[in-house]
Amino acid sequence: MSKKSDIEQALLKGGELPKALLKQEEDLSKAAKVQGLAVFTADCSKARNLSALLRAFAKAVDYPVFFGKDIDALLDCLKETLAEQKQGYLLLVHEIHSGDPDLKEDVNLVLEVLHEAAMYAQKAGKTIAYLVNHVGKHLPPEPGRGPQGYTDVE
Repeated sequence: MSKKSDIEQALLKGGELPKALLKQEEDLSKAAKVQGLAVFTADCSKARNLSALLRAFAKAVDYPVFFGKDIDALLDCLKETLAEQKQGYLLLVHEIHSGDPDLKEDVNLVLEVLHEAAMYAQKAGKTIAYLVNHVGKHLPPEPGRGPQGYTDVE
């Protein structure tokens, strides 16, 4: 089976995509668009707590400012974003620090919600596919400097 058909089949199935596709992200995005899926990227590289993870997802899908501060709000966000899409969407989750002890529980909650949203989409006859790039711990801040925050927060 060719790489292209592997990608297409994975997208049609929805849910969490195989980690092997991380190396083919550009092809994955193109295939998603051909299938009528919107493509969103959540940059979680700077997230150090659940609130920051939630903001990264809300920003990725251009969700309104009044986004809630709990895990239920993330599920609402993902479902409402699905409702706005004809076929569904692909969500690329960049650099989620699942190896960070302070984030481990929060990352697991987020992954559960992503799975639940994908199942909801399937029942609705649409697709939510997501690819998660897990990384280790955050680097410790340099002495005398706090952790770097988001630079584009208003």
